[in-house]
Amino acid sequence: MNTEIRALEPTAVWNKFADLNAVPRPSKKEERVIQFMVDFGNALSLETMTDAVGNVIIRKPATAGMEDRKMVILQSHLDMVHQKNKDTVFDFDTQGIEMFIADDWVKAKGTTLGADNGMGVAAIMAVLESTSIPHPPLEALFTIDEETGMTGAMGLEGGVLQGQILLNLDTEEDDEIDIGCAGGIDVTATRSYKEEPVDGATFKVIVEGLQGGHSGMQIHEGLGNANKIMNRLLYMASSKHGIRIAAIDGGSLRNAIPRESYAEIVLIGDTAAFKSDFDALTRIIAQELALTEPELSMSLSSCSPIQMVMELNAQQALLNSVYAAHNGVYAMSAAMTDLVETSNNVARVEVRDGNIKIGCLTRSSVNSAKIDLAQTLRAAFDLGGFEVSLDGEYPGWQPNPDSEILKVLESKYEYLFGEKARVVACHAGLECGILGKNYPHIDMISFGPTIKGAHSPDERVQISSVQKFWNYLLEILKDSPRK
Repeated sequence: MNTEIRALEPTAVWNKFADLNAVPRPSKKEERVIQFMVDFGNALSLETMTDAVGNVIIRKPATAGMEDRKMVILQSHLDMVHQKNKDTVFDFDTQGIEMFIADDWVKAKGTTLGADNGMGVAAIMAVLESTSIPHPPLEALFTIDEETGMTGAMGLEGGVLQGQILLNLDTEEDDEIDIGCAGGIDVTATRSYKEEPVDGATFKVIVEGLQGGHSGMQIHEGLGNANKIMNRLLYMASSKHGIRIAAIDGGSLRNAIPRESYAEIVLIGDTAAFKSDFDALTRIIAQELALTEPELSMSLSSCSPIQMVMELNAQQALLNSVYAAHNGVYAMSAAMTDLVETSNNVARVEVRDGNIKIGCLTRSSVNSAKIDLAQTLRAAFDLGGFEVSLDGEYPGWQPNPDSEILKVLESKYEYLFGEKARVVACHAGLECGILGKNYPHIDMISFGPTIKGAHSPDERVQISSVQKFWNYLLEILKDSPRK
């Protein structure tokens, strides 16, 4: 399995990626991978430190003859999104990722791969370990908790970093140079409800088989959202057949488009009529999403007896609020062609034991538009009697088309590959905007290998693209700017 991965070119990078993927590294549980990186730096006798929040910094002197170059910061995040298929038996807290090769791609067996951002981490490790790669003075910054709050970047105090140029290795198309990104904010709606007994037939409603994916980079692709689909089914069932909701468990992480949702209900009305209307609506939804979600499955199954359900007023408030909550692209950018400006992901819906919790991630490259959409969501949930909090806000990264390092990257890309790179901004949340608050003098850029399906079990990284990315990185380091 991983023996095949280690034999891929460039072997220095793939071996480090295999080493990294043997270490469990969920967001907010990075103790093991932090120690792994500290041990790595110390084993190379390089200056190695951790800051107050757990970010790891490793410094390496310039190779001979390159001492006059500006210090370059190589930056990637240590944590990874943990998602798995329903039928995959896997413990992210104890197991290493199981990888395999499929044509020109490396994938994982039923789980996320961790190429986001493990390929960037592995490339930095390979540079730090090498004794033959020409490079300027280097400062490797490995941040924590990028995927669930960017608390590593937020917690990095001013005055720690010494470099003047930052290469963020966390984008996912190898022909792109990224010079800007969206900011984000978490919108969380909560309320309690009274439970009451009710008699009737009990069912489990199942929505699964969706692709899922990155709630920023893929929000414009028209992918199905399991929470919105489930709500549509339950809204119909409630309004036409008097169903009562006992529990809902939909989605997982805020930055992942929800792939699955499960609900337990009690049917008050006629079973045959309910099943007929349910089947009719599922056929309509399947037809709507036939091109983007061919594996979508929506089904009913009998379940064990249900003792208590949500009071009717709270149920109606829940269904109306989730229906009203915007999901997907809200606005496209007027400044950059084909760039999503503002979006929302209705990421998580939990209903059980008298409590409702709904989690959204709102993104925008325009801060005022981000807040406006967050307030729109707040208003929708307010009408349903929810308490709404806006937390975890992080800034976007404003493009600088006059960047010195951008000119280097554009020139090197054309020299190596015979065509111009695409200079873009992305709708994902990169750490550059946050780091720039305490380090406004640092010239930042982002690039990386081609990764598809990030934040889902279909995540994969292109083997040939990793080779391209590696050659590009080495060329950039070799001709980095002088002081």
